[in-house]
Amino acid sequence: MYLKLNVAIEALIDRWYAWPHLVSPATSALNVIERHLKIMESYVQNPKIHAAAVKRPEMIGGPFIDYKGERSDEIKELCDFIKDKRSNMFEFATAVNDLNKLLQENAVGFSLEPLYNEIPEILKGFVELYYDLYNNPNFRFYESLLYKSEFYHENAQSISLQMISADNDRSFVLSTPRLDDAHLIHLDLPFKNSIIDDLFSMKRKKGNYNEIKERLAIKDTQEELFRSFFTEEPPKEYQRYLGNGIRTRYFGHACVLVETNEISILVDPVISYDGYETDVPRYTINDLPEQIDYVLITHNHQDHVLLETLLQLRHCISNIVVPSSGKGNLQDPNLKLMFNNIGFHNIIELDDMETIELEGCVITGVPFLGEHSDLDIRSKLCYHVSLHNKFKVILAADSCNIQPELYQRVHQYLGDIDVLFLGMECDGAPLSWLYGPLMPEKLDNDKNLSRRLSGSNYDQGKSLIEIFKPKNVFVYAMGLEPWLEFISSIKYTDESRPIVESNKLVRDCNDNKIIAERLFGEKTIEY
Repeated sequence: MYLKLNVAIEALIDRWYAWPHLVSPATSALNVIERHLKIMESYVQNPKIHAAAVKRPEMIGGPFIDYKGERSDEIKELCDFIKDKRSNMFEFATAVNDLNKLLQENAVGFSLEPLYNEIPEILKGFVELYYDLYNNPNFRFYESLLYKSEFYHENAQSISLQMISADNDRSFVLSTPRLDDAHLIHLDLPFKNSIIDDLFSMKRKKGNYNEIKERLAIKDTQEELFRSFFTEEPPKEYQRYLGNGIRTRYFGHACVLVETNEISILVDPVISYDGYETDVPRYTINDLPEQIDYVLITHNHQDHVLLETLLQLRHCISNIVVPSSGKGNLQDPNLKLMFNNIGFHNIIELDDMETIELEGCVITGVPFLGEHSDLDIRSKLCYHVSLHNKFKVILAADSCNIQPELYQRVHQYLGDIDVLFLGMECDGAPLSWLYGPLMPEKLDNDKNLSRRLSGSNYDQGKSLIEIFKPKNVFVYAMGLEPWLEFISSIKYTDESRPIVESNKLVRDCNDNKIIAERLFGEKTIEY
């Protein structure tokens, strides 16, 4: 039988929707203590406030659980379970705060050597202390050792399976844990388990239903639902690109497939589902090649490293290219380590202006500026892809061109391009929305609101176009597609600044004979 194309997998950690900061041990502990438990305790105390909040569009993405004010007993049970089974997370988070305090009070420019004896006991052997050149103290983790320690809770990992029947099937997943439900099958599997690959390969290749059922240990009470996930009808065959040029396909948000008849490159995989009625045309997994040569990850945010899509594609990905990180800084967990520990063993780290040279293709990492709230985060790259030295595209994701001189210098090396993909979500969330749990002290509200997760505005986008002189400009990564509501809390109107700014850029391009469009749904471009 075949697995239906609209069967989704959710990677969960203690029933919360997983993303890289929940996998990496240090960031996981702080997110669980400072985010998840606080949300659950708030819900238990006053579920009606949460029920009212999630009905208001402007509150989507906030710390509110979407169970209509019901199921508070189950939320309390999950909260108590985490407090009991993950007690060392509390010790870890407390130790991190104590270490921060120790450094702020005692590291005043003299040698740090005596302070190693004062490091909280459970952190000894996991951290290195250092000063920056302004004598500000800090510490870095030996993150690879944390993954081998008791602080990496692989037994907290599980998956859920469900069928998606509409774009709005799921509420915002980052603030609502996944409780038991009649339409879900929860399975206690670590993400690295290869049975996930075997299951999702059945979306393309016929497999043995009874064998996969037994290997997943499906209970008798689950079998009727599990059986409904399968069909005897084969999917449509993938139409491999056979032309002599280049085909580029937009899959929604920041996901772009670049193909020749020799190579396939998929950027920031976030793929919608097939098999139900929709007003918005889109490409799905069935529109991907059976073997993807390179997946490129631009940066470590939830809407660009979507484990839900990546786990479904793991069996057909040859290589994943990720930006190298800052080597142990708390706010910048290492993507290669994260992927390796959840079953991806084909990871290539790339630095700024470093290249991967293939036959007929060169992939270059391009500096990614801004969008990370001015934190020292290195795991971010734009990509320049050159095919047959005649087609050149830059995928800039959410890079914010706050310093045009940087890209002028890049242009001196890479030259003009044919296509620019640029994100223009220029009213991004404030620092605390993503990085708040990692901050030892709460930032003043005016400072917090000034440091946003924003992409380029009109002026910044226009400057990039003037520098690289593309023939085509595509605004993407805007969170507009309806199937992104479960992971993106963005709600735009015609008056929203990102819409106004991107409309202005598209008009300006077209007035200057540059073909431009803000992408939505699906798009194919052939060269």
